[in-house]
Amino acid sequence: MITINGSHGEGGGQILRSSLALSLITGKPFCIEGIRGKRKKPGLLRQHLTAVKAAVEIGKAIVSGNAIGSSRLEFTPSGIIPGKYHFAVGTAGSATLVLQTILPALLSAEGESELIMEGGTHNPWAPPFDFLARVFLPIINSMGPTVSATLLKYGFYPAGGGKFSVTIIPSPELQPIDLLERGEVESYKAEAIVSKIPVSIGDRELRVVADKLPVGYGSLVAREVSSPGPGNILQIEVASANVTELFIGFGEKGVKAERVASSTVRLAREYITANVPVGRYLADQLLLPLAIAGGGSFRTLSPSNHTLTNIEVLKHFLDVEVTVSELEKNIYEINITS
Repeated sequence: MITINGSHGEGGGQILRSSLALSLITGKPFCIEGIRGKRKKPGLLRQHLTAVKAAVEIGKAIVSGNAIGSSRLEFTPSGIIPGKYHFAVGTAGSATLVLQTILPALLSAEGESELIMEGGTHNPWAPPFDFLARVFLPIINSMGPTVSATLLKYGFYPAGGGKFSVTIIPSPELQPIDLLERGEVESYKAEAIVSKIPVSIGDRELRVVADKLPVGYGSLVAREVSSPGPGNILQIEVASANVTELFIGFGEKGVKAERVASSTVRLAREYITANVPVGRYLADQLLLPLAIAGGGSFRTLSPSNHTLTNIEVLKHFLDVEVTVSELEKNIYEINITS
């Protein structure tokens, strides 16, 4: 049985989710100790338990240690069962992170799957639904499967209550890809979304974007949506010839709209200036599918601790080599070979 140190590197929930995903794919059981050991509240929270539950159902797995606050978990899968599933976090915990846990296994399953996911859809500590649908899934689809996602209800932190559906048509195997060139930027789009707060907050955010980014050949949209609780998200989309990236800022109580927008603009500008195809968050998301495919490469910004930790988890389950090379300041190339 593989033993994983849950306190290694960034020491968060991603170590657990990646371990579950890789265990499902390889059939290798694992034990993780010190779960989320570097967090203020270590151990399993509800969203992590939902991810475990989803992996157990899809993998016909035997599990122990699956309780709130648990710092140790053993997981033994026995297969991958595609089909129709419904998973609900029950809090504002991220439903997209639960999907992240089970999606890799379903991409090459022996049948189609339909998922209903409930919980947080727009959470500051997780990829929001829009990133999943507009950035990550198009790349996954280029590797062979066909995955589509539909947002049914917004769920902002802290109220949650969001919902989305996912349809997965698998491929016998994932094809390696290389994302080394971004290509010309074709358009920019900035969207400010609000729920149960004045839409003028979104307008203020967009004024900052218009002042600091070349959105003249793009669009600026502020809109109000319905959700169980209040929320605000600013999204700056950079669509290039070979990839679309999304940079996200979340409104917070007591934080001015202009500050939210300025921080989001900085993320977008850093990416645009570096002229790389893959942003930091997407880099983290691409590691598992490329490793499963047995190879691939991409250029990105300086990798986060999250990404470096994820690389170490991969090596426990797959016979792959991952190299991280600095090409020039803030431009890195990550290569995966088997």
